[in-house]
Amino acid sequence: DKVLFMFAPETCSSLLFVLFIIHYAPVGKYDYDLVVIGGGSGGLACSKEAAQLGQKVAVLDHVEPSVKGTKWGLGGTCVNVGCIPKKLMHQAALLGTAVKDAKKFGWQISEPICHDWSTMADAVQNHVRSLNWVTAAVFALLTPFSFSHDVSYNDDLKETILTAKNIVIATGGRPKYPTNIPGAMEHGITNVALECAGFLTGIGLDTTVMVRSIALRGFDQQMAGLVTDYMEAYGTKFAWQCVPKRVDKLSSGVLQVTWMDNNTGNEHKDTYDSVLWAVGRAPETKALGLDKLGVQLDKETGKIVVGADESTSVPNIYAFGDIGEGRPELTPTAIKAGKLLARRLARHSAELMNYDSVPTTVFTPLEYGCVGLSEEEAEKRLGKDGIEVYHAFYKPLEFTVAERDASQCYLKVICERDGDQKILGLHFTGPNAGEVTQGFALAFQCGATYSHLLQTVGIHPTCAEELTKVNITKRSGLDATVTGC
Repeated sequence: DKVLFMFAPETCSSLLFVLFIIHYAPVGKYDYDLVVIGGGSGGLACSKEAAQLGQKVAVLDHVEPSVKGTKWGLGGTCVNVGCIPKKLMHQAALLGTAVKDAKKFGWQISEPICHDWSTMADAVQNHVRSLNWVTAAVFALLTPFSFSHDVSYNDDLKETILTAKNIVIATGGRPKYPTNIPGAMEHGITNVALECAGFLTGIGLDTTVMVRSIALRGFDQQMAGLVTDYMEAYGTKFAWQCVPKRVDKLSSGVLQVTWMDNNTGNEHKDTYDSVLWAVGRAPETKALGLDKLGVQLDKETGKIVVGADESTSVPNIYAFGDIGEGRPELTPTAIKAGKLLARRLARHSAELMNYDSVPTTVFTPLEYGCVGLSEEEAEKRLGKDGIEVYHAFYKPLEFTVAERDASQCYLKVICERDGDQKILGLHFTGPNAGEVTQGFALAFQCGATYSHLLQTVGIHPTCAEELTKVNITKRSGLDATVTGC
């Protein structure tokens, strides 16, 4: 298939559509200690933690079908249409590369090598369904469970009113469609741009990413450039500074996309088998009746304004995860925040969620992991003369025999220039970037400095080891290419 991605570079993680009105009982006896709206990763983590602490809990969950009619089970975006299937399909693409490498290592592999989409899709879906079942089964042992159709937003349907001492909103968001572009909703699907483009290219599909501005907005832009440079060498096509105008379905069944190239001012057309939109996400707040309760929303984003303790403008109503204004749209962040909120509401702890230095990884063909500040943000806060950037271009040992290009395998450590040179940001492109970054994220929580990094003994021969040896600064202007063992 030939696939076109319409890409605005906002990242996303979780998605859940819940349809009902919150009925809030401020006084008297409550049916539940806690009602959680949203059965995604964060909502379930909060609910299970509360139940284990002795709270009586109800979870309200409903998935509104997508424009294409797709529905899924308990677990929200991450389990069903996000992190889990994405990583598995990314692995499918990595295996394709590994098969090619294997011949250089002596494996006798018959040609031609091809990928079967149905086999992969069935295996991924079977795994996702198993997670749905396990999640529901485990959760049923912990807490009473209610589905959202019991609490209706429509007077024509049966309505059941639950009262709770505390209400938690964890409904996440859904991908946006560009409604100003004719044919966008009728003919397009949605997901994450660079990660999907990467694994689709990896399994042999002709894939183009149309970028209207920059790639990976919010991430370090030097690293983003390395990611897209690698993808272009990998076979993904990019249409930079281009804006789609319309999508039409031709009589043959293919989709014709018309777009404007802002570099030249010329209009272009081409045909594709699929068009995927990745132009941002909208919070799921409209169907909750929050305006009637007085819950404050951010006027620009529509997300719920929350305090450090996840409180909203209405007492005893809380919100966390992607739905919260200014919160990272990351599954592990929502899980951690949900558990801590449950503990506070049960009066077992006063600990707040620490949203600083949250690590993350982009699972593109060349993975990119980071924790802390981008170089741009560090410069903005401390000035160019207030930071020291140590960096290195390295070659993974696995790439040598396979004769793979390692031009974009790079790392940098951004530090305060003065004092102990506290590490402000760590960035890494290369194999297993998520595994590498997770380990160094712990050091961040402990206030790691550049000298701590140099005191760390590396594991040889690994890619992560290169971080413990980095010694060339950008300021020096010296060649940062790692040589020797």
